[in-house]
Amino acid sequence: MRNYLREHRYELAVSAARDYPDSAAVETTPLLSTRTWIPDTPIPLDDIKLQYTPDAAFNGITGTEPVIRRLLPVRANGTRYRTYSEAVTALAPPRIFENRATYRLLAADLQSTPQMLFGAGTYFAGIDVGDAAAHEFAALQLGEIATLDLRNTIGDPCDPARRTGNVAISTLTLRHDRTTGQATFPLHRRDRASVGHAGGLYQVLPVGVFQPAGEELWNAENDFSLWRSILRELAEELRGETEDYRTHCSPIDYRSWPFADHLTRALDTGQARAFCLGIGVDPLTFATDILTAVIIDAPLYDELFDRVADTNAEGSILPATPFTVEIVEQYASRLPTQAAGAGLLRLAWRHYSRLLS
Repeated sequence: MRNYLREHRYELAVSAARDYPDSAAVETTPLLSTRTWIPDTPIPLDDIKLQYTPDAAFNGITGTEPVIRRLLPVRANGTRYRTYSEAVTALAPPRIFENRATYRLLAADLQSTPQMLFGAGTYFAGIDVGDAAAHEFAALQLGEIATLDLRNTIGDPCDPARRTGNVAISTLTLRHDRTTGQATFPLHRRDRASVGHAGGLYQVLPVGVFQPAGEELWNAENDFSLWRSILRELAEELRGETEDYRTHCSPIDYRSWPFADHLTRALDTGQARAFCLGIGVDPLTFATDILTAVIIDAPLYDELFDRVADTNAEGSILPATPFTVEIVEQYASRLPTQAAGAGLLRLAWRHYSRLLS
């Protein structure tokens, strides 16, 4: 079933989206959202209030319920695997599959006073519910089961109180040439064998789970920032820098990190801009993405990313794609693009003048 999910990930997501009302679709893509999650105009990241409540109570679906366990295989000794992540680890693990600490989205409002509330989570907690729901949907398509009991139990996929889950930050990185007015952006083709989510699909770059850089407690507060998370992902995915920040010794000092300090100061001078365009949910796996755009003036972009690699740990990179309506439509509607990427591209094009002003 995991193989079937990998090979037919895009078609299954498009099909799953049809089970939800058209009003939930972001810019007529498969990505799902709700009214309070899509602002009328892009919001500067600094204008969003973040709150972290690590001990927040949770009464939703955690991944150990009978409605999920019925989907899991039986071990040779006759016992059933306890969780979906446990079964994947034993039987079909991708190359990158670690149960790290995450910031779990509890609530968000991007319409009135922009704010997001997070609690403490783990990566596997999202797999145990979201990937199990994708597995269930695939099993229905193949005639292995007759009903979508798990999906029906979860209900609204845009209600974080209903299920454990993670949130990623998907970023459209635009190189803006003010002389010509043109912009380009890198794209990612995710490798099926390397990643546990959305293998084989195109996606914007960079993308990363919103999480501390390390497991030590001092990282949770230090890294609780959308911008700092984006900085790390830009360094890792576009510059090829290591993910080992030696956080077992101390938290990251972002001010003494030349790349992070340079790009952060560029926000003050206007050489770089960073916006949130909304939040969306994948219709197949219920993976939740904060949709962001970072616009960097061409001279600074070329200085910071002078040698973009052809590949990284999660797939291959298309380094310079023109930001035009034809390209946006190609990836948003005709090529196998992850739902978050498709929705973000369409939103970014709708707000073209705001982003590139």
